[in-house]
Amino acid sequence: MSERRQPIVAVLGHVDHGKTSLLDHVRSLGVKRQASVMAREAGGITQHIGATEVPAELLNEFCGPLLGGKAFASPGLLFIDTPGHHSFTTLRSRGSTLADIAILIIDTMEGCQPQTLESLRMLKQAKTPFVVAANKVDRIHGWTSERDRAMTVALGDQSKEALAHLDERFWRLVGQFAEEGFNLERYDQISDFTKNIALVPCSAKEGEGIQDVLAVVIGLAERYLEAQLTDVEGAAEATVLELKEERGLGKTVDLILYRGSMRKGDEFVFSAVDGARTSSIKGMFSPRGMSEMRDAGDRWDSVEEVHAAAGVKVSAQNLEGVLAGTTLRIVRDADERAAAMLAAEDESTISIELDEEGVAIKSDTLGGLEALAFELGQRQILIRAADIGPVSKRDVRTAAAASDPLHRVILAFSTGVLPEAEAELATGEPVVRHIAAEVIYHILDSHEEWLEDTRQALAEASREMTVHPGRILLLPDHTFRRSQPAVVGVRVLGGRIHVGQRLLHQNGDRVGRVKSIRSGDQSFNEARQGDEVAVAIQGAVIGRGVDEEDVLLVDVPEAHARRLRKMELTSMEEEILSELTDIHRKEHRFWGR
Repeated sequence: MSERRQPIVAVLGHVDHGKTSLLDHVRSLGVKRQASVMAREAGGITQHIGATEVPAELLNEFCGPLLGGKAFASPGLLFIDTPGHHSFTTLRSRGSTLADIAILIIDTMEGCQPQTLESLRMLKQAKTPFVVAANKVDRIHGWTSERDRAMTVALGDQSKEALAHLDERFWRLVGQFAEEGFNLERYDQISDFTKNIALVPCSAKEGEGIQDVLAVVIGLAERYLEAQLTDVEGAAEATVLELKEERGLGKTVDLILYRGSMRKGDEFVFSAVDGARTSSIKGMFSPRGMSEMRDAGDRWDSVEEVHAAAGVKVSAQNLEGVLAGTTLRIVRDADERAAAMLAAEDESTISIELDEEGVAIKSDTLGGLEALAFELGQRQILIRAADIGPVSKRDVRTAAAASDPLHRVILAFSTGVLPEAEAELATGEPVVRHIAAEVIYHILDSHEEWLEDTRQALAEASREMTVHPGRILLLPDHTFRRSQPAVVGVRVLGGRIHVGQRLLHQNGDRVGRVKSIRSGDQSFNEARQGDEVAVAIQGAVIGRGVDEEDVLLVDVPEAHARRLRKMELTSMEEEILSELTDIHRKEHRFWGR
């Protein structure tokens, strides 16, 4: 066993700032062709933590000119790729706790975004050293790029104009970092890395400056992380990435081993949906070469023993329901087993605050569930039920039982729907909306759109049941029948009128009830502002208490007036309601309150 493990490097950053592109370039160093992770991930965003190992030999060769002839003492670097969207606080925090050092990637043109600042605060809290990769310098006006060129060389080949643009963006970042309590300095101008955070300009697209980023990471690891990198003894612990079904192996888990060593036959304790469980390692497999763990396909080598830090696939029995993002612990005696069982039981508990009312949420992993809950919490959306796994019939019925129609929804992140639940969703009453996606912000956008549509539909339904304000003018020379019922042509001046509603004169006299509304040969239930229609008014006599050119109002019941004040009305409707209120309060002082 090596006396020194390889550093674990977390790559953090805001969505679309180039995190995955940087890792794609690193992976491409060791192979002629490497499928892009970005082409595989939903929406181009890495949704679950992944891992890539880069051997020391390759790092020494690639970064040699910048390392001053020194060789990297560790076996290599193990990169973990953490989700970049700001809602993935939980998964990303799990990623950072694994990390010895981090690369925070920022779009040079956009600067710090809220998600970037959140990553900064998280790194500060975890006391994780990090390097800033200022990406997309190739987009700076006047910048000339060369494929795979060192940034130390590139900076000397730029025009004064391009360097001035780079400085402008650099000083903006300096100010943003200073607000978070960090001193930012360009890497080639730092004398004391304990007092300054190194910024390395780069272009992940062109590969320019990537060797500088890696050289700074290696330098920091060599100089400041020796104590933790040589602390390799003790019980093995690994983070679970995901559960997979592999042909010929059955159920397997992909792991990041970050402490100790594990061997075939070892007993381990892990967290599952139903609590702590134990199993034993049947087989272990390492991704061949520099394959990213999720892209390795059949490129796996069987191994007898694995030492931290490493990505490894483990086959074992009883793995159903394992929770991604939790800790797998190797145990070698009864005391270790008892302690590990307690820890695993605690990790398997869903620590999401639930309310008596709210939406239902589902996810394929505990981290995904917590991430979705976090984002909903930021929007003050209550959660009534939260669970891991595919949407079930029980989930649909739980959502249907919500008293608020706006809570009859299931938000599902990266998980499917069981057939019985699909049938329930299709035929259930009341209707439950199922919103699912593999990117959390797509779920949030769809939910927001659904909320808006549902609120509008509920408002419309409420308005249909509520008598709302209306004002009509009896048109001159348009009396078709004087009484029983009176039939007269009217223009709707504001609001709307509906069959069955009572009409009130502006002087406060009751006129009659709308019996029918017609235009030509067609009958209507209502007429809206601007319409000219013939109205039959039961109880009215034209020429006796009501005349042509009079203005009549829809007589809103008092209970409805109180309800209307809580609804969104047009300015004209509010004006009519105010006029009605004044008329009624001449007789009843507190009418409508």
